[in-house]
Amino acid sequence: MHSLPHDHTGARIKRLRLERHLTQRALSDLSQVPYSTLTKTEQGVIPASPHVIASLARAMRVEVATVTGQPYVTELRADELDVLIQPIRESLDVYDLGADPDITPRPHRMLHDDSEALLAAVRKGEIKRTAGQLPGLIIEATTAAHVAATSEGWLLLADYYRTAYDVASKLGFPDLATIALSRMEWAAERGSGAVVGAIYRYMRSLTYLRAGQYRTGQRLIRTGLDALGQAESGRTRDVVTGQLHLGAAVMAARAQSGDTAVGHLAEAERIAVATGEAAKVYWLAFGPTNVGVHRVSVHAELAEYDTAARLGRELAVPQQWPASRRSHHYAEVARAQMWSGDLDDAFANLLRARKAAPQQARYHQTVRETYDGLEAAKRQLPDTFLSYGSWLGV
Repeated sequence: MHSLPHDHTGARIKRLRLERHLTQRALSDLSQVPYSTLTKTEQGVIPASPHVIASLARAMRVEVATVTGQPYVTELRADELDVLIQPIRESLDVYDLGADPDITPRPHRMLHDDSEALLAAVRKGEIKRTAGQLPGLIIEATTAAHVAATSEGWLLLADYYRTAYDVASKLGFPDLATIALSRMEWAAERGSGAVVGAIYRYMRSLTYLRAGQYRTGQRLIRTGLDALGQAESGRTRDVVTGQLHLGAAVMAARAQSGDTAVGHLAEAERIAVATGEAAKVYWLAFGPTNVGVHRVSVHAELAEYDTAARLGRELAVPQQWPASRRSHHYAEVARAQMWSGDLDDAFANLLRARKAAPQQARYHQTVRETYDGLEAAKRQLPDTFLSYGSWLGV
């Protein structure tokens, strides 16, 4: 048996199963996870894939975060990020109290520029900086929106709520991410923003993807596409439409519906040919590169790891592409390479994920599960592998 931390994902699955007085066979039947996969996962012989984690969480009626052990409190405390979460919660809680009489908000343009700077910072992987600045800006933008009562003000507030969602989801706080999304919807409705409303549905669908509730996630994608029918035609609408198809492709693949996933990828690719690279349009990073990145993810979710690893090797991700997206992609490729037996290349991509966006990679579930899988492979890896585990906190 390899040396994993006592509370690795497999150990948590076993503990949760025993608390519910379930045998391995019973949990396998309830979750439709193969018995051999469950037993090996509990033992730490193989890592848990997102599909397996979601299926087991659903069967045991717990949140996915309970299975994965998120948020990683010890690491958050070490990075002094834990103290930044409560102020964000508090800033999200004053949305309906009207204007704060003690705050004189700056002009809309200045608040807009700060919002764009935070959106850019998140995509550079600067989570701590963003989390520190965000609460005060949300409170200021909240007062500004109530005072002005204009579409522009409400949609700007929706952008700040979106950033709160980004921070919460990247740090492993699904409950806070859900609150941020509900606030985003609330503000988008007041701003009558069809495009922002569609982006909200896209982001909300991702929370259902992580929770393994694929049917609901697919319904949200469909309503998002319907909402875009009310938006003005043009490149912006096309970009958001393409991104929704990419989200739908991964959703379908996670639900093991390969034909549907391929269909959504094809539609996204068709749109991307017309839009070209549009990384900064609502900071969705849409374009041909993102289609290629999602193609890797789709094949990985379908357990076609050799194909995913090959596509990952062949895809050239531009250095100017958002660091957070590059980091996520490298983690996905590492997972595929680990499953296909390319252990050295898998670790090399974990290193790339850390270099691109270290704060994000440290709290990324795929990074951690892939690290555990490499450790379980009982193959000599360089000394830097152990130091990487120390950095992760495992």
